[in-house]
Amino acid sequence: MDLSKKQIIKLVEGCIGNERTAQEALYKLFYAQMLRICYRYLKTKDLAQEALNIGFLKVFQNINTFDAQKGDLGAWICTIMIRTAIDQNRKEFKFFTEAYDDQDADEFFIDPTILSKLYADDLLKSIQKLPDATRVIFNLSVIDGYSHKEISAQLQITEGTSRWHLAEAKKKLRALLVPGNNTEPTDNNKAK
Repeated sequence: MDLSKKQIIKLVEGCIGNERTAQEALYKLFYAQMLRICYRYLKTKDLAQEALNIGFLKVFQNINTFDAQKGDLGAWICTIMIRTAIDQNRKEFKFFTEAYDDQDADEFFIDPTILSKLYADDLLKSIQKLPDATRVIFNLSVIDGYSHKEISAQLQITEGTSRWHLAEAKKKLRALLVPGNNTEPTDNNKAK
């Protein structure tokens, strides 16, 4: 995606003019990256594909608002995709609100050496196992770098709820990723 500013401006102008070749070029240029982003936020590939298509529709409908002098086209499209994926999932979100004590933050720490040993696909599969709301907040916070304040504003929840879901995500991921640290009962240790 190493396009010059002139190429980006020409591509955007073509999309503003509803030129199918420019729209197709933009779609092909960002398709794979944006599909990965949608998949991080949604449970299935079908939902991710649907969000991607809705997102690109929004991109083409609002391309006239993009200003190449103020920002990067890829980042602008990425923001639209993230918001579209969240909207796609919003109806199903169940935000559990529990008190969160910052003193417990060390309890949810995942050793970076464990993460470095994982392949990206394995990590993505583990993230996909998280409950919907928890997965979205984990992605927004850890992967996309949003603050709890930004997450709470975007999802219309409290900052405490955002923190709780992030802590839950880290706890559940640690259980999935760290051998011998599985907190979920297995068939061998269920009560008889």
